[in-house]
Amino acid sequence: MEKRPLSRTERKVSVVGLGTWQFGDGWNEVAERDVRAILDTAVTSGVDFIDTADVYGDGRSERLIGRFLREFRTSPGERPTVATKIGRRGPQELGAFTLGNFREWTDRSRANLGVDTLDLVQLHTPPDAVFASDAVYDALDVLVDEGRIAAYGVSVETCDQAMSALARPNVASVQIILNVFRRKPLERVLPAARAAGVGVIARVPLASGLLSAKFRRDTVFAATDHRAYNRHGEQFDVGETFSGVDYETGLEAAAEFAGLVPDGLTAAQLALRWVTQQEGVTTVIPGATSLAQARANAAVGSMAPLPEQTLDRLRELYDRRIRAQVHHLW
Repeated sequence: MEKRPLSRTERKVSVVGLGTWQFGDGWNEVAERDVRAILDTAVTSGVDFIDTADVYGDGRSERLIGRFLREFRTSPGERPTVATKIGRRGPQELGAFTLGNFREWTDRSRANLGVDTLDLVQLHTPPDAVFASDAVYDALDVLVDEGRIAAYGVSVETCDQAMSALARPNVASVQIILNVFRRKPLERVLPAARAAGVGVIARVPLASGLLSAKFRRDTVFAATDHRAYNRHGEQFDVGETFSGVDYETGLEAAAEFAGLVPDGLTAAQLALRWVTQQEGVTTVIPGATSLAQARANAAVGSMAPLPEQTLDRLRELYDRRIRAQVHHLW
């Protein structure tokens, strides 16, 4: 598994990490025993970066990861880096992003994860005003000084939010949606992050599963799955569901995408390898709901680069099928 520096944190992490929203809610439910097996399999396969959030299942994801960490059998220095997120437990307005709330939220996450110091805390897609607030970053600096957190970053919806955060001297990482169907971060965000020495965590790399090329028009998602209840942005930003691509358009584009998969790879592996091949990406965080998915995702971390011909065809597919629908929005 290739490892890359998470910039200002002075940590190196696996280029393929593990996203764990599915261990909380918003997807098909994953049983507790399966969560442990997936974590074991991912780490055994070389994954040493796990991403979660305090609102995933109201803390269920954090608590299950915390149990895994407590039972981890290798030396403490080798345990996975765990990044969590804060900011969605309160009103989505600048007034909620205070030092007092930050302390409360991070104390809860520290208890859930069973650690004294959180490895990396990210603001969880907050409103625009939060990114422009000196007081917010001052409060995060206090959390570092107090030893509650080792480093902080931001999880963003838009490239403009990312650029605002990258101007802050102590931001260690930016988490942003990046995949074959969401390419805008390649233009400004990744080059700026490289120049600033800031890590990039790529999320939604499979466009909520579209890029696995397994869905059909008659695929049924559970009522509790965001791919059913947030398809048009009913609960949160529509860009988090199918990367903001209309489902019918996404299905047609995914069918073409499947025809570009090189021998020896799955569609999902092609999508992940494309992300890891983008200069400036530190780690990509696909989810996994089975051991087979965890192994297949991790295998991408040691794969050879994709050929230029494949990259050119993927670019052409985006320009023809997707660009006009999403590129200007985020």
